[in-house]
Amino acid sequence: MHRRRWAILGVLMLSLLIVVLDNSILNVAVKTISTPAPVGLGATQSELEWAINSYTLVFAGLLFSAGLLGDRVGRKKVLLGGLAVFGIGSALAAESGSPAQLIAFRAVMALGAAFVMPATLAVLMNVFEREEQPKAIGIWAGGVGLAIAIGPVTGGLLLDHFWWGSVFLVNVPIVLLAIALMLWLVPDSRDPDPGRIDPVGVVLSVVGLVLLVYGIIRGGELADFTDPTVLGTIAAGLVVLVAFVVFEKRSDHPSLDVSYFKSPVFSAAIAVIALVFFALMGVTFFSVFYTQSVRGYSPLQTGLLMLPLAAAQLIFAPRARLVVDRFGNKATTTAGMLVIAATLVAFATLDADTPIWVLEVVFFFMGAGMAHIMTPTSVVIMQALPREKAGSASALSNTFRQVGGALGIAVLGSVLSTAYRGGIEDKLGVVPAGLRETAGESIEATLGVAAKLGPQGRTLVEPAYDAFLHAMHVTALCGAGVAVVGAVVVGLFLPGKPKTPQGAQEEGELVRTES
Repeated sequence: MHRRRWAILGVLMLSLLIVVLDNSILNVAVKTISTPAPVGLGATQSELEWAINSYTLVFAGLLFSAGLLGDRVGRKKVLLGGLAVFGIGSALAAESGSPAQLIAFRAVMALGAAFVMPATLAVLMNVFEREEQPKAIGIWAGGVGLAIAIGPVTGGLLLDHFWWGSVFLVNVPIVLLAIALMLWLVPDSRDPDPGRIDPVGVVLSVVGLVLLVYGIIRGGELADFTDPTVLGTIAAGLVVLVAFVVFEKRSDHPSLDVSYFKSPVFSAAIAVIALVFFALMGVTFFSVFYTQSVRGYSPLQTGLLMLPLAAAQLIFAPRARLVVDRFGNKATTTAGMLVIAATLVAFATLDADTPIWVLEVVFFFMGAGMAHIMTPTSVVIMQALPREKAGSASALSNTFRQVGGALGIAVLGSVLSTAYRGGIEDKLGVVPAGLRETAGESIEATLGVAAKLGPQGRTLVEPAYDAFLHAMHVTALCGAGVAVVGAVVVGLFLPGKPKTPQGAQEEGELVRTES
């Protein structure tokens, strides 16, 4: 047991903070970035989706290899290198002159983040003994909640006083502090029997995911999923991903060890993480447009409105293990998924004049549900594999979280686009023919065109609000359906109430037996 383990946990949480902080900051900045220059970059909805997904796809695609590299060359070295690359990418993203540059520099940031995330959990598993691991993982998960809390508020403050690029530049001083503390405090560790890097697997996974996500986003852009290019791209992505699984199964040094998934407990825990982030990332994407475009709140006010979601995570994540001790993984996580489903159904009832405290209550319950999913599933995943494979287990957990989130933004973003275009198309008669295609892309595009048309464009504002609210309701109900599927998966496959508290040694044996 390492004597400075709690201080080390603090440094690991600071490293984790900037990786998660970046995405939560970007959430409140998407409307500003979609505003035409000089205020923003004039990004379209599909470009905004790519600004988020270029990060998540590179991140997800490299996590397997990053975890293995940490196991091989040392987790501390990988953490330091990852933080440095993330800092450089942040500085470049802040100076982007176009949406394409922002998408590219976000990918550089993801390259660094991919090496930070799995190494933090792997170091944690190495410096804490088994009986303290659930508590440490609970605090680690609470750190994610803290980042979700700080991100939108920080983003709102920065956007109120500085240009949009400041939401990326703020990462640089945090990176420098984290590197200094890590050099001082964090011990190095590695797997005595690490796997070999698998470049073919990495390429297949990234190419497959990019094709699949591109096809889904393009379908939303065109509001037509029967378009041959959309169907062809999605099919090609699925074929490449199947080839990836087949290759990994036959490889003697796979990035993704398919044998882990023979355990129904492990598979269910991984699947539910992907499903919950599928639902939540899609919701976060459209909730910013609801608060800013429809309700008229500023980025800072939007950040403050999201505080209940983060507060609930901070309150419940460290205590979720106590609920698991009492009721078991199955009951706790199933209840968490059903709470998430109920909050998404509640989103489908929100209107332009719904009292704002209703949204606050919805966000709080969403955070509470998430806390009671993330902590127990993280413990199940990390303790289902031997300690020396901590990097691989962490990488798998985070990969499926990111893939779930990327697909959530792509699929639910496309549902939102398609439903919005369907609701606004017949109201665009006052718009010049050359601008109709652009005006139908998103609520921001419609309101932007309406502003250019002057008094004539004012007739578009109310229809734009109505079309967006209808699209948001449809999207939220799709997310709720996904959450219900997650609840069924958990209810069928996760272990029930443990015979001993999670902190006890026997718990490890229970997880292995039941898996």
